[in-house]
Amino acid sequence: MLSLGLLAFASPWLLTALVALPVIWWLLRITPPAPRRISFPALRLLLGLTPREETPARTPLWLIVLRTILAALVIIGLARPVMNPQAPLAGSGPLILVIDDGWAAAHDWQARQNAALGVLAEAERERRQVVLLTTAPLASGQPAPPLQPVRAVDARAAVEALAPKPWPVDRKAALARLDALPLSGGTGAVWIADDVDVPATADFAKALSARGSFRYLAAAQAEAPKLIAPGGEPGDRAGKELTVAVKTLPAPLPRSITVRASDEDGALLARESATIAADAASTLVKLPMPGELRNRIATIDIEGENSAGGTLLVDERWRRRPVGIAANPSPGNQPLLSDTYYLERALDPFTEIRRGPADELLKRQLAVLIYADAGPDSAAEEAAVRKWVEAGGVLLRFAGPHLVEQEDHLLPVRLRRGGRTIGGALSWEQPAKLAPFPPGSPFAGLAIPDDVTVSRQVLAEPDPELAGKTWARLADGTPLVTAEKQGKGWIVLVHTTANADWSNLALSGLFVEMLRRVVAISEGVAETGDAALPPLETLDGYGRLQHAAPMAQAISAKDIATAIASPRHPPGFYGTADARRALNLGSGITELRPIGTLPDGVVREPFARKVETDLRPPLLVAALILVLIDLLLSYWLRGLVRRPSGRAARGAAAVLLLFALAMPGVAHADDDFVIRATSELRLAYVQTGDDAVDSESRDGMTGLARILAQRTAVDTAEPMAIDIEQDELIFFPLLYWPVTAGQAPLSPQAVERINRYIETGGTILFDTRDADQTTPGPYGSGSQSAAELKSLVGGVKIPPLVPVPPDHVLTKSFYLLHEFPGRWNSGQVWVEPAEDRVNDGVSSVIVGGNDWAGAWAIDGNGRPEFPCVPGGERQREMAYRFGINLVMYVLTGNYKSDQVHVPAILERLGQ
Repeated sequence: MLSLGLLAFASPWLLTALVALPVIWWLLRITPPAPRRISFPALRLLLGLTPREETPARTPLWLIVLRTILAALVIIGLARPVMNPQAPLAGSGPLILVIDDGWAAAHDWQARQNAALGVLAEAERERRQVVLLTTAPLASGQPAPPLQPVRAVDARAAVEALAPKPWPVDRKAALARLDALPLSGGTGAVWIADDVDVPATADFAKALSARGSFRYLAAAQAEAPKLIAPGGEPGDRAGKELTVAVKTLPAPLPRSITVRASDEDGALLARESATIAADAASTLVKLPMPGELRNRIATIDIEGENSAGGTLLVDERWRRRPVGIAANPSPGNQPLLSDTYYLERALDPFTEIRRGPADELLKRQLAVLIYADAGPDSAAEEAAVRKWVEAGGVLLRFAGPHLVEQEDHLLPVRLRRGGRTIGGALSWEQPAKLAPFPPGSPFAGLAIPDDVTVSRQVLAEPDPELAGKTWARLADGTPLVTAEKQGKGWIVLVHTTANADWSNLALSGLFVEMLRRVVAISEGVAETGDAALPPLETLDGYGRLQHAAPMAQAISAKDIATAIASPRHPPGFYGTADARRALNLGSGITELRPIGTLPDGVVREPFARKVETDLRPPLLVAALILVLIDLLLSYWLRGLVRRPSGRAARGAAAVLLLFALAMPGVAHADDDFVIRATSELRLAYVQTGDDAVDSESRDGMTGLARILAQRTAVDTAEPMAIDIEQDELIFFPLLYWPVTAGQAPLSPQAVERINRYIETGGTILFDTRDADQTTPGPYGSGSQSAAELKSLVGGVKIPPLVPVPPDHVLTKSFYLLHEFPGRWNSGQVWVEPAEDRVNDGVSSVIVGGNDWAGAWAIDGNGRPEFPCVPGGERQREMAYRFGINLVMYVLTGNYKSDQVHVPAILERLGQ
């Protein structure tokens, strides 16, 4: 291969044909004479004939130059020129190509793969064999086969099929395979490394250097792999923040990262940014995480990392609460009369139940301690329980005949003794039903079955603070569940029994849900044990959960917290569906260290090189075009093409000139825009100049397009960004326009373009993104964003707007809606009055402030980017429904306002 800086030739020997260009020049100077036109009269054929020697005509100089250029293009094209060629490979024997394919290579795997393919392309041009060596253990868990040289084209196929593994590399095993390779020096080696130091790395680098020339390719320091791990004990739930540690390799400049927590459906629960300081190898990130949300977490990941190391799986140790029951033993042959029978069956699906004396239970980590019609047996036990509660535990007590006889003080309220009840219990002839739970109660929102009744309970003494301590009441107002905060924990009392003696509450599903809510307010702890846990789901190299790998094996519960991921135990979930344990890559790797000093003469090279460009196709195409031009000119010179008149010649020259001007760019930029906009149905959004807002708009319209494709027959292509000052709008049925501070006023040309757009059937959705509830109109004076909107669209012929009427087509074009939430769920939505609309009943302008793009926005993995406040994922679903209704409304007009649809709509409303 001949290299000339940015240009190289794969077959340089063909360039020797350029020596023949002078001969070609000389030959091209001769051309047959052009025939002459003579009027036919036969006698005139004899006139003017003079015996003279005929000499060949000379080819015009410009034609000779044209043909010489054509010949040169063909010769150079056949020499296979390449732009931005890879560096030539040293050595003459088989090339050793080493690729680190462990977890640390996943985040920029495409760049690494391209670098490897570039090296293989050079080896293929040099007709060299390749020894391909990957350093991560095989997914099968079997030893890798011995190394042997293969053709470069076969190595290319193997590299294209490679994927990163979700475990670390093993350079000690790779060194053993390299030592067994029967090749001597002079071969040459290229190592595409992840730059993470592991055992035997130095010896491995020396072995490669001993094989001949050695090139070391690695990512820039700022692009080093990142690893996420718990920042503390999983059971430490006393705070309102979740701490994780992000580890990486040191770099001279600070680096920004974003960590996000998601539930099992991919819904965003928390998102927090942080900075890794210059020359630092780790940082702690604190995610605000109330206990209710913490129980929903499934994964915590580093945005954009897309690797097994950048994904932290959250298991039951973070959520599942061990519950201890300290209660009287059940009657030997009458378990249904036991105080704990129904408790155990209600708690079993979502907790780990432990039984025994309270003092023994407190020696183990515990989230909830339950006394069923019992209490501490001694003052020492009472003191121990109180200390445990103040540290964050939840004490749950149930009433019964023995409770009022207890002398302890572990109760949220004072109980009434004697009087209207036997042993302090009150009885009714007609059992009482439960009242709806108050809004501030943990039980708020639970449905109360009509058949749940209470026939006896213990009563609380009247107290000014009793109302604030009451979580549940009976229909007559007497407390059924009371609670009091003690330190970081709670003491909760249910004023009836845990069995069916005084109430049928324990027989209902409401009992299970109430217990679930009580357990949910506990701080939780980590589980222990040494049982074998079978694999359930495992991560691939890109950090995606999938069915357990075939070769994955069970792991001991006592080892899973510190185990290092491997083919036998890949990172993922182990155990059972109800009690999962996570094996995370970051838990078994304490720190990341960069590879130290390389052998003498080895220089680190970035693998993010420019992509090679093969110049052979454009050169040969250019030669073909010159051949056609030469053919046409040859016909013209020989008289086979009539000489055009002056006007025709000028026209032809103009056409050729325009064609020449158009050649550098196959299509004008405006033509490209028109083709993209009209070839498929697309949604569009206005660029504001704010990168964050524009990114949100793009991701939001992408998310809406995906939902449309999943739920409707509307199939839209990738949304397009619109420059309101330059681009034509008429191709788009709907235009999303976020209003931001600092947007420049529109030019007269833009105003004219927008007016033409809304007059010819387009619809613009203006989103002020502030959810302002105080604005009395679409512009108003109480909202800064509304004022910015009014200033922004000055000159645009926006019609009068009114709040969306209850019977508007927008409320029923696909889904039946009565509100239009986005990321926020407040503020009014404004449309054009029906009597003023001429575009098939569609409003040309819609104005609101709920930040709909923020609710629709999805990232590259299809997960929501922003939380919806206050309704969470239910609110996001309604935002998607509004988006679908909006698109259907714009595309179908007043179709759903026809009377023919009334029966179907009324039937839906009746449901």
